[in-house]
Amino acid sequence: MTADTRQARSHPSGLARSARLLQLYRREPVDPTPFYEFLATDTVEVLHRHGAAVEGLVVDVGGGPGYLAEAVRRAGGHCLVVEYEEAELHLHERVPDGAVVGDGQALPLRSSVADVVHSSNVLEHVRDPRRLIDEMVRVLRPGGLVYLSFTPWWSPWGGHETSPWHFLGGRRAAERYHRRTGQEAKNLYGRNLFELHLPTVRRWLRSEPRVETVWEGPRYWPPSWAPLCRVPAVGEVVTWNYLAVLRRVA
Repeated sequence: MTADTRQARSHPSGLARSARLLQLYRREPVDPTPFYEFLATDTVEVLHRHGAAVEGLVVDVGGGPGYLAEAVRRAGGHCLVVEYEEAELHLHERVPDGAVVGDGQALPLRSSVADVVHSSNVLEHVRDPRRLIDEMVRVLRPGGLVYLSFTPWWSPWGGHETSPWHFLGGRRAAERYHRRTGQEAKNLYGRNLFELHLPTVRRWLRSEPRVETVWEGPRYWPPSWAPLCRVPAVGEVVTWNYLAVLRRVA
C-alpha cells in the first residue's frame, strides 16, 4: 500500500469530515497549513471520485502558495498555478513549483490543454466572474473536469473578514472594519470582493452549452446535503460554500 493510498483511506468522510474541516478552519488564522493541506487532499479525492485525470495537467486558478499543487504531485500529476498577485504565491512562507502570474479572466494558456481546471474561492473576487468561468472552460479539454467553488454573498462568510456585518451592506461592513482595526480589509468590498449570488452562478452554469454539471452542493457539508443549494432564498445561506464539478462535453 502506498503512502498516498494510506492517506486517502485515513481521510474522514461524512459528518466526521465536516467536523474536521470546522476544527481546522477555526485555527486557520494562526495555523493555516493544516486546513489548506486537508482541503487540498479532499479536493483531489473529490476529483478522483468523479473520474478526473488528476495524473495529467491540472490548472489551479488563484492557487496561491500551492497546496493543491502539492496534492496533485503526490497523486502523480502536474499542476500549474495561475495567480493574479505575485505576493499570494509567497503566503505561509511557501512558494509553489510551476507557477505564473496571470489573470484568471484571461488565462495565459492555449485552449483545450488541461485535464482539470480548479478554482477555490476566487469567483467572488473578480469583477467579471462569468468571464472567469468561460476561461476555465476554454482551457479545458473535452472530457476534462472543472472544480469550481466560491462563497456566495449571503453565506455567513460572504463578507470574509468583515462578516457578518456584510448582511447590512458591503460598504458599511468595510467601513466598520476600518474603524475597528485601523486598516482596510484585505478583501475590500467593491475592489476585490463583490456580491455574487448562488442562483446567478447556477443559472450561468446551466446555460453554458460546453459543460454539464456532474455534481453540485455545499463544499464543506456531507454530499448527502447537496439539495440545500437548490432551496430558494435560504439555500445561499446554509450552503455556506458552493461547489460545482463540471465536465466539458463540447
